[in-house]
Amino acid sequence: MVVPLVSVIIPTYNRRSVLERAICSVLSQTFKDFELIVVDDGSQDSTSELLSQFDGKLKAVYQENHGVSSARNLGIRHAQGELLAFLDSDDEWLPDKLARQTAQFDSAGPWFVCHTDEIWLRDGNQVPQKKYHFKQGGHFFERALERCLMSPSSVMISRTLLNKVGHFDEELTAAEDYDLWLRITAFHEVHFVPEPLVIKHGGCRDQLSQTVPAIDRFRIRAIQKILAMPELCEDYRRSAALELIRKCEIVASGCERKGKKLEAEEYRALARSYQHAQTEPA
Repeated sequence: MVVPLVSVIIPTYNRRSVLERAICSVLSQTFKDFELIVVDDGSQDSTSELLSQFDGKLKAVYQENHGVSSARNLGIRHAQGELLAFLDSDDEWLPDKLARQTAQFDSAGPWFVCHTDEIWLRDGNQVPQKKYHFKQGGHFFERALERCLMSPSSVMISRTLLNKVGHFDEELTAAEDYDLWLRITAFHEVHFVPEPLVIKHGGCRDQLSQTVPAIDRFRIRAIQKILAMPELCEDYRRSAALELIRKCEIVASGCERKGKKLEAEEYRALARSYQHAQTEPA
């Protein structure tokens, strides 16, 4: 089996203190046929100084601050590989991560996407995953609607497939990964390595889960996008509409608790429009 070049893309913004750990975890991979691209999304700390220490071992790309989706997409444009792997700058890989994923490439052909299991740490302590967090391979669009079951740091994807479904949506401030996974799982099988090959470090104050309130607002927009696709099968369309209605109620209730009654009504009106569509005769 001939495995294509793997392009590893790390987007980063003001994470000098943890970026070195992520870079070293890539350079320590047992699979060696990769290039490493670090996209500095307008950092104002000493990130550029750190990257200069790895001169010759990675390609450093700089842009003004436009967000993580823009940074990943810029990395994709600079990438030479047919296989693309992403790593968030506050996470790290175990040494066999790329080797275990590329081993699955031959059976998948051009529509290849693969993720792995993960270890979750918070303040250095392992966090147990609940049953509904458990990851899987195959077809799992309905589960992907409910919550984000794949993380960018665990995913390897062929450029062919990514070009087909579209890159990261730069208009989404958050849930940009959820949006992409919906566009993939709605139409394609996902490969899975059931080994924890990624260490995700939680609790950082600059993570989107900490800085962006009511992330379900962006998941609703992602579901609206998938519902607008005429090729989506009817079973998936029904499941997506029901999940959108559920998330609208969650966001509306949150708005009410904060005294944002007009915004709450907007989400309930959106839910009613999809409820009406569900009851219309085919």
